[in-house]
Amino acid sequence: MGLLVSILVSDILPIFAIAGAGFLLARYAGVDVRMLSRVVFYSLLPCLAFRLLVTSSASGPNVAGLILLAALIMGGMGLVGYAAAKGLGLEGKYLRAFLMVVMFSNGGNYGLPVVRFAFGPETLTYATIFFLAGSVMTYVVGAFFAGSHHRKIAGALEKVWKMPSLYGLGLALAVRAGGRPVPEAIMRPIDLLSDAALPVMILVLGMQLERAVWPARPGIVVLAVGISLLVAPVVALGLAGLLGITGAARQSAVILSSMPVAVITTILALEFELAPEFVTSAVFLSTIASPLTLTPLIAYLR
Repeated sequence: MGLLVSILVSDILPIFAIAGAGFLLARYAGVDVRMLSRVVFYSLLPCLAFRLLVTSSASGPNVAGLILLAALIMGGMGLVGYAAAKGLGLEGKYLRAFLMVVMFSNGGNYGLPVVRFAFGPETLTYATIFFLAGSVMTYVVGAFFAGSHHRKIAGALEKVWKMPSLYGLGLALAVRAGGRPVPEAIMRPIDLLSDAALPVMILVLGMQLERAVWPARPGIVVLAVGISLLVAPVVALGLAGLLGITGAARQSAVILSSMPVAVITTILALEFELAPEFVTSAVFLSTIASPLTLTPLIAYLR
């Protein structure tokens, strides 16, 4: 019990404290969450990805294994979500919204800080790779959810190539392949922006939660959230064991897969008209309930 309390207080509550500040900024100060999200997306996260990979000891096989694991976990959760949604008789936009809630986890705003606090910088490197792989897949699958709306499919796929973090990752791989150190004049601003990435991402999380509304079908929301928080860790642990992924890579993959529903699902739901109230409610409920599932999971992985 003492270990669980320690994990809750030291690894999770600090995130909720910062997210609470973000919530208050959005509610009472009128801070524009969209603008702050763009700051993170276009400047802070690319620098974080670059620094972590340049200074990391992660090997090529481990990186490839993480990317494969991310795809398998998302696919496995899709199958679980599809079976549950069909059992409820969901069709059309509600089926696709249910699948988004189950398949897409909040590896960025919430997951990366949790990994950093709970397991340290080495695991954070693997977590960043896993998160970026999952982000690409999220946009690709999101394009699929657009159905027959071809313009929306093209728009969603175009966003994949506009992800600055991928270019930061590519540059880091090129630097590592070249074997030369990055000049200090370049690395210092990258370090400063990297240091700002995680706290600002948590602020954005709190600001986005401020938009939550009460769902029209709360029972389905609770079921989707339950699958997202309780089934995902089992799927991730099983697939990691099947692929032989261990240590820091396993910790990062399991934790990020077990995060609450991704905030980006609200954007996809609005873009593709997929029950946005349902999706936003699932994001809020899963985030609030997540300490109950993440705390024992972190204790187990340690």
